[in-house]
Amino acid sequence: MHDITSQSRRSPASVAGLAAAALLMSGFAASGSANADEPPIYDGIVSGVALGGYDPVAYFRQGQPVEGRAEFSLEWQGAEWRFASGENRAFFARDPEAYAPQYGGYCAWAVAENYTAHGDPQHWNIVDGRLYLNFNARIQRRWERDIPGYISSADANWPGVLSD
Repeated sequence: MHDITSQSRRSPASVAGLAAAALLMSGFAASGSANADEPPIYDGIVSGVALGGYDPVAYFRQGQPVEGRAEFSLEWQGAEWRFASGENRAFFARDPEAYAPQYGGYCAWAVAENYTAHGDPQHWNIVDGRLYLNFNARIQRRWERDIPGYISSADANWPGVLSD
């Protein structure tokens, strides 16, 4: 049995972001693999900022995505991570791997399928104490049909999928 927590919400800003992402995703489908030498932490939503600026600790402590603030940030694995509070930043600093999204914040389903696509901070699950992101609500529903199988496949593909 897996402990699963998930949430999908769309704000007007995320709907616009999803429209832009859909255009990008159509490019992924047309070109096959869009992962030539991707960075280990996805930071493309907000340039240089992991998780689109959302606080990774908040998923665990508040049970929802919460936007981080630049004054509560730190650098880890080549990306800036933002937090809603100094307390959340301290939790992350003590154990970043416990809070950082799996597969560097790339879409968990895409990694399982052996390619990369951005993970949307609004489409997430916590499974066995680990944070997973998906590209959008449709992909998240697909991923939720076989979470253990997709995690197993993604684990086998990671991090090689970054340079395939």
